[in-house]
Amino acid sequence: MRRVLSPLAAPLAAVLATCLAGQGALAQAGPTCPAERATQLLPADPQLCADLAPVIRDPGALPLEEYEEKLGTFLRAFCHRDADSGWISDKHVRDTGPYVVHLEDGAYEGQGLGTHSPVVIWYSPEMADWMRANRTEAAKVPNPPEEAEVPAGAVMVKEMYPYPAADCAATDVTRLLPANGAAVMVRAPEVAHDGWYWGWFGWSGWDPDYPASNQTNRLPYQGFGQYCLNCHASARANMTFADAANMTGEPGTPLSFLSQTFAGETPPVPHHQLVVMPGDDTARLGQPHFAALQSATQAWLQGQTVPEWGDAAIQMPSQTYDNAFMPAGAPDDHGMFLTSDQCVGCHDAGSTGLQFDMTRPAMGEHAGLLWNDSPYGTWRTSPMGLAGRDPIFFAQLASETQSFHSDIPDVVEDTCLGCHGIMGQRQAGIDNQLAGEACGKFTRAQVDATPLSDPAGAGFGALARDGISCMACHRMDLTVEASPDDPANACVAERQNFLNPDNTGFGRTFTGSYPVGAPDAVFGPFKDVKTTPMKAGLGLVPQHNSTISTSEMCGACHTVHLPVLQEGKTLARIYEQLTYPEWAFSDFRTGVTADGATLPFGQGKQWTSCQGCHMPGTNADGTPTVSKIASIQERSNFPQADFARSADEIDLPEREGFSRHVLVGLNVFLVKMAQQFPDVLGIRTQDPMMVSKGVDPLVATEQAMLNQAQDATAKITVSDVTRDDSTLSAKVTVQNLAGHKLPSGVGFRRMFLNVEVLDPIGDTLWASGATDSLGRILGADGTPLPGEEWWTPDCSARIDPLKRIHQPHYQTITSQDSAQIYQELVSTPPAENPVCGHDADPAGQLTTSFLSICAEVKDNRLPPQGYLPESQRIEIAQALGAGADMAQDAGFTATGDDPDYQIAEGATASGADSLTYAIPLAELKGTPAQIRVQLFYQATPPFYLQDRFCTAKGTDKDRLSFIVSRMNLDGTAAQDWKLQIAGTQMVSVPSAQK
Repeated sequence: MRRVLSPLAAPLAAVLATCLAGQGALAQAGPTCPAERATQLLPADPQLCADLAPVIRDPGALPLEEYEEKLGTFLRAFCHRDADSGWISDKHVRDTGPYVVHLEDGAYEGQGLGTHSPVVIWYSPEMADWMRANRTEAAKVPNPPEEAEVPAGAVMVKEMYPYPAADCAATDVTRLLPANGAAVMVRAPEVAHDGWYWGWFGWSGWDPDYPASNQTNRLPYQGFGQYCLNCHASARANMTFADAANMTGEPGTPLSFLSQTFAGETPPVPHHQLVVMPGDDTARLGQPHFAALQSATQAWLQGQTVPEWGDAAIQMPSQTYDNAFMPAGAPDDHGMFLTSDQCVGCHDAGSTGLQFDMTRPAMGEHAGLLWNDSPYGTWRTSPMGLAGRDPIFFAQLASETQSFHSDIPDVVEDTCLGCHGIMGQRQAGIDNQLAGEACGKFTRAQVDATPLSDPAGAGFGALARDGISCMACHRMDLTVEASPDDPANACVAERQNFLNPDNTGFGRTFTGSYPVGAPDAVFGPFKDVKTTPMKAGLGLVPQHNSTISTSEMCGACHTVHLPVLQEGKTLARIYEQLTYPEWAFSDFRTGVTADGATLPFGQGKQWTSCQGCHMPGTNADGTPTVSKIASIQERSNFPQADFARSADEIDLPEREGFSRHVLVGLNVFLVKMAQQFPDVLGIRTQDPMMVSKGVDPLVATEQAMLNQAQDATAKITVSDVTRDDSTLSAKVTVQNLAGHKLPSGVGFRRMFLNVEVLDPIGDTLWASGATDSLGRILGADGTPLPGEEWWTPDCSARIDPLKRIHQPHYQTITSQDSAQIYQELVSTPPAENPVCGHDADPAGQLTTSFLSICAEVKDNRLPPQGYLPESQRIEIAQALGAGADMAQDAGFTATGDDPDYQIAEGATASGADSLTYAIPLAELKGTPAQIRVQLFYQATPPFYLQDRFCTAKGTDKDRLSFIVSRMNLDGTAAQDWKLQIAGTQMVSVPSAQK
């Protein structure tokens, strides 16, 4: 029955009614209880319930999809309301927190502030007996005796109802239909470390999690290691706040909270319901083209079949399957790596629905929403979070194993997935070691394993698809050495011997070959952390580790040292990627190692760590970011809960230096793929905890990249603009603002200058570096420059491969058929008498194969400011445990006598490149008025994409061809497959000299 207005409330209602005059009379009372039904909802088939009762008490005995079906049938039949079998309910519908009402646009709006919407819990006989023995009023003392473990098979079904609880508090609970579903807990201590199976069930709008849908990619409704632990780990013991005082027939009174109820208010949709049912489909954040673009198919895919919409073969397994939880018992090496869904409940913002730490209000086009600055919220959609589903990487891997190194595919896959699928590759090797077997090779097929396709390997597949995830970094321990006698690090030692055999110390960890610490330790940057919630939920003890804030944490993976393979043999080893050493040789170096030892030449003049740029801990105004690090149920600022831990165990402090895990470079192209093709990549686009309250994370990641491009990458100046009778001349200078080469990372990234001469009305008279819609750089005749395409359009042949056609490094450009491209180009070993290494002359063909890099053809990428000469780079390289080759490979190739790349002993590089554009006036069909200069970046240049389509085949190539041919970049910052990272205002052209 609806609560009668109190004497104090009645005058208030009269006042409100007067205020609302002209807008209709005070709303009439609605239904007494909207959840009430005419008859009791009780088990109608006792035999069905009896048959299912032992099944639902053992969630580890069946595959998840079968167990969910059985549990769904049990609950749908209201078998949990079987009083004859000993099930007992709460006394009545009760609040779990305050309920308040306010006026909004002339109408009453309700707001629920409970940890759940109003509830009635039903307890199985085992659970009820345990509560009578352990959760009485007598147990509510400051230092209670240790309570017994909840017995296996005990069940709680927390039915949830619309706000306010007062509407249904007097109604017979057996006549209520749980409109908001039910949260279910089934005790299973032999399966999961936290001891429970967790789930949500709805009497409508519910279906089993498997087979998962690529249209929703939702968080699972049910399973082990669910996000519920963000609150339940704050319970005093046994992960539950259950109190016998709530149960029918037991002494005591349930907790009560402020509850404002007025006739006609609109109740809220509970946050928990938004989390479990965020919407029907995963929203696309951008509209792709329906039909494959003819420009792409003609240039790159002639004669090839491009998949159509709805082709399930090209879909990655749904993110719903990505669940690897902490197994039962104390943490051991079997649980070294866990998927990020084990972290999302606490380390995503808004997960409690009550506190929104780790957020800030959005303005402008996103006004009314929140930016999610939490670790999970910023990492999940970064290139590291997407690494295990990156369609570009998997097409690259297909090229490596099908064309470049088809004789040893397992070696190639294990090597590459040791970074992009690191947690799956690592855990599979650890489990093999624990079984007394060899490490084995982690393969591409294992990445696709799901509980339906490969139950035994599903955990490894989930870990691999989760990308470079939370545990990949927070388990790293650079203070220990990998040992073949340690199961957790034995395969790491094997990997080090394969990839870095001649290196020592830190140099052994290159290419993601770093060791991990103890199985119960997880590392972070803060001291004096609250360890109780994580230890209770996962068995992990968060510990301070100073090395997690050092650049070496990034350098272990972002120094890529690989074998040069030919016909299965290793010819040499070469550095494919040197982002960390480039930083260590620059003005930005901190000058110390991970353990605090001083490196030669000390700090640079602008020292900062990798994290200082890629995980900023400051606000836009330079002040330190202050925030809590997690969103959990705390004692002091949450609704009261029985049997919660003390405040000193679970109340979290706000800290300075909270680092946003944005981890972005400039790969907007990958983010656009994720925005427009979430069904193909198997990902969700809405944050699972913030839901509609937050800016979509893929939008936030894109904005972070655009900010990086605009503010912290490069700047351009134009000077010395002159004009004589024959030539218009200008000096263009590009300054690198990054702490490493620009571009850096994988070698196929490039950037290029687009210099245009415009007439008085803005029409282009002359251009160097103009492109078409596919990002191909064009010459004077409007066709792609030589080197922009490596293959014929039908992939039947390479175009003069041994000529290694490309644009050289320029100091002066005089023709529209020339363009300044900053890039690294490499070649394969020659067929006969191969010699490979930094000083080797290129004799093979240009290649995009990571494992075929024999010689450098060109490297004119911009050095960072303060870049050291080779002799000093060698000293630092050796101090890091590498050889002189690392310092040499970090140099430059084919830059001629350009002084910007000549670093004299005792000097450093400026980090800039200047060149002259000498434009023949005779080529201009009009009057030159202005010069415009832009610097563009391509994460996946046209020649690279074409090489994928011509050297890969099968599902991974088809997925990329489907995405690339339909991706819509019109009107975006990446239009025409290029991202502008710097530009100048229009520069006036001098008048003709008389």
